[in-house]
Amino acid sequence: MQFLDQSEIRIEAGKGGDGVISWRREKYVPKGGPDGGNGGKGGDVIFEADPQLSTLLDFRYKKVHKADDGDKGGGKNCTGHNGADIIIRVPPGTIIREALTGNVLADLTEPFQRIVVAKGGKGGLGNWEFATATNQAPRKQTNGKPGESFDLELELKLLADVALVGFPNAGKSTLISRISAAKPKIADYPFTTLVPNLGIVQAPEEHRSFVVADVPGLIEGASEGKGLGLQFLRHIERSRVLLFLLDGTELADLTPKEAYKVLHRELKQYNPVLLTKPIIIAITKADAMGDDERKAASRLTIAKQHPLVISAVSGTNLDLLVRKIWDVLKTPAV
Repeated sequence: MQFLDQSEIRIEAGKGGDGVISWRREKYVPKGGPDGGNGGKGGDVIFEADPQLSTLLDFRYKKVHKADDGDKGGGKNCTGHNGADIIIRVPPGTIIREALTGNVLADLTEPFQRIVVAKGGKGGLGNWEFATATNQAPRKQTNGKPGESFDLELELKLLADVALVGFPNAGKSTLISRISAAKPKIADYPFTTLVPNLGIVQAPEEHRSFVVADVPGLIEGASEGKGLGLQFLRHIERSRVLLFLLDGTELADLTPKEAYKVLHRELKQYNPVLLTKPIIIAITKADAMGDDERKAASRLTIAKQHPLVISAVSGTNLDLLVRKIWDVLKTPAV
């Protein structure tokens, strides 16, 4: 799967159709007068959040999106047809910015949410509009107005209730494959996850669920652009809960406490607001730890909490973890 979470495009709304100069020509109706119709309105450029989409990849190949122009007016006071709108479908979570100013024009967070970003131009007036008692044969019309046009920056920030935060090989992909129906690529080498994965998890309460995002692993210096972290840190911003996954085995380069400090620092340097979210900490790979190691890990205090020791391979404490996440999610935000 290819993933693209940023793109630049140009949009152009349609031009309004021109008004026309026309004269009524009918048998037995001398000096029929003006009957030039108005031009039609140009088409709008509309963005819609499509829940079937998960990437901005389509915009890599098509950079210009233009709505139809309005038709010019006709005789017998006929107004030209309006230009057809163009609907541009993007994944929910897409932010639309004007490239020149950086102003946010829209933030589409709800499925099927729509917004008109560029309005089509108004149609011009035909000479019928200019007829008056003192000017019964006007030879005047106006042209249609141009539609709005923008160079845009599109940025996708995934919408997830829970973001998994951890180093490569911390077990994020394995966890999401066990607690949801997602099937991410899993291997024993770093950076197996090259694109974010979303999984829907069944909550302990009937007919309730939540969404978990498996974001590519961070490394020290991610907030400065090292590794894959900076490219995908934006996807953590919309989550309601951060779930830190820390490797508890002896093979890990850092102890769980050391790993948490590094991850905490990277998030703080990227965006301190992230650390105002509820945080849950879990130590992973309990299946590869001895009894004494598991007990020692469960007694650790990290960020004023005792982490849950889990194993996505054997399923150890996964039910407890899902329950703990759900308890946090259903608590109203302050």
